[in-house]
Amino acid sequence: MNVCVVIPAFNEEKSIGHVIDSLRRNRYERIVIVDDGSVDRTAAIAERKGATVLVHPINRGQGAALATGTQYAVNEGADVVVHFDADGQMRAEDIASLVKPLELGKAEVAFGSRFLKKQSNIPWLRRLFLRLGRIFMRVLYGVQMSDPQSGFRAMTASAARKIEITQRGMAHCSEIIEEVHRKNIPFIEVPVVIKYTDYSLQHGQSNLAAFRIAARLLWRKLVR
Repeated sequence: MNVCVVIPAFNEEKSIGHVIDSLRRNRYERIVIVDDGSVDRTAAIAERKGATVLVHPINRGQGAALATGTQYAVNEGADVVVHFDADGQMRAEDIASLVKPLELGKAEVAFGSRFLKKQSNIPWLRRLFLRLGRIFMRVLYGVQMSDPQSGFRAMTASAARKIEITQRGMAHCSEIIEEVHRKNIPFIEVPVVIKYTDYSLQHGQSNLAAFRIAARLLWRKLVR
């Protein structure tokens, strides 16, 4: 299948080149970087590495960047769109495991789970917040998942056309699951390994931001 890897990036000049190299080593040639208002050399490095670069003139948030990249990938004929991070914590070799059930017709969306394989070095406080998020999604949406906050996912073009990403920031993770659940899109969880480093923890979502996301999603649920 024609796989396109979409990567939102904001000031990731230190890691973006290595991420693109790792994808190419695993034979993923269609790489779309959405430079979300970076003020460093993220876009220039990605272009030099041969990736397609889409630019947001201002920082709009990871959800908005994924929406831009996903729409572009589908319009350009991708069969499968993979969402991947720019900070180096995801492994390119895990993409094949996400794509395989889609190729076999077992699901239309595959979510990577840090909890189905015991190799992810998740900090204890982050692990606690992730478990609370699991309970929150089960209570709010009735969705039973081991890792509902994972940003590592693959979806068919058909599923991508059905999923509307309106949350600009990190709440897009929960919104995508809500969309999948509400629209009865078949999904599966697949074990992946996430490697946390000082760099990825500095660039990722803070634990306290999870409370703001939960409040936003609860309000969204109440007003719908």
